[in-house]
Amino acid sequence: MNKLITSTLVSIGLTAAAVSLAMAQGVTPPATDGAQVHQGRRHQHAKRPFSKPSERAEARLAYMQTALQITDAQKPQWDAFANTLRKQAADRDKQMQERHARMAQGGERRRPTAIERLEFRQKRYAAALTSLNERLAVERPLYAAFSAEQKQVADEVLAPRGRHGGFRHHGGKRSKA
Repeated sequence: MNKLITSTLVSIGLTAAAVSLAMAQGVTPPATDGAQVHQGRRHQHAKRPFSKPSERAEARLAYMQTALQITDAQKPQWDAFANTLRKQAADRDKQMQERHARMAQGGERRRPTAIERLEFRQKRYAAALTSLNERLAVERPLYAAFSAEQKQVADEVLAPRGRHGGFRHHGGKRSKA
């Protein structure tokens, strides 16, 4: 009986090892130089659904419009809001294409100086503030047109998402700094 259990466990272990080895060989890309692997990853990313900001914006707008149950009376405010978000997403698409074109050209890459990094950050914050002001200008009238129930939903679905869009909570405690 012990031999039967031992042989069964050994065969299960060998089968599991063979399956995991076969899966690893099927998934692992062949060894190539780093540039080709990086290029392949970038190419795979471009094929992903919603890889462009404009695609993500359209999906998000469709979700928000359904969740908020926009009425015909609210349609003008909604259209102004949606068009602003579409324009901002198209601008991000353009920036992404320009960045990819610069990366494809290659050239000498050097680390920016401390001042250059601060100037870059300043430009990024200025652009973010402009974008936020544009969105706020069209979101205020839309929010004002909502019913009480729609405002509850809007407080969830209209809130900016992403790296810097939401509030930062630190374990539910506020720091005393």
